[in-house]
Amino acid sequence: MEQKIYYDILHLEGNEIYISATDKGLCYVGSPEEGYEDMAKRFPAAVFEKSPEALKPYRDELTEYLEGELVEFSLPTDVKGTPFQEAIWGALREIPYGETCTYSDIAEKIGKPAAVRAVGTAIGANPVLMTVPCHRVIGKNGAITGYRGGIAMKEHLLELEKAHFRG
Repeated sequence: MEQKIYYDILHLEGNEIYISATDKGLCYVGSPEEGYEDMAKRFPAAVFEKSPEALKPYRDELTEYLEGELVEFSLPTDVKGTPFQEAIWGALREIPYGETCTYSDIAEKIGKPAAVRAVGTAIGANPVLMTVPCHRVIGKNGAITGYRGGIAMKEHLLELEKAHFRG
């Protein structure tokens, strides 16, 4: 049976961000550099249906986050990965708004301190940018390192959180 995935485009500050969801939750958030083709590649057997109505709650939360009005996402996600990836994505969700940690910190947190490179690969496979906050992971030396959405987007998200951090 084919999986139905609803999608829409979040228009914000002149950028288009593709978002998609199943009936269970948000399954993809792209970056301005990623279009429909990138989204469709992640779900090759899916049937896509444009549905602004189905994506409205997700679009609203993402907009509130990007405008500095939301610090924690409440809507469900429907992401699937290997058990290792899912452990990493779970650890990412525990990084508080406005804070950062390193790839080594995440490797330690999941009990695999030698798996720093694998942690980086799993973080790069995160299908839901911002909602699973992989942008909060930085290099051990404090450097802003790789991000599927691009370094400029990662820097923007970190600056946004720093400006609105109330911790």
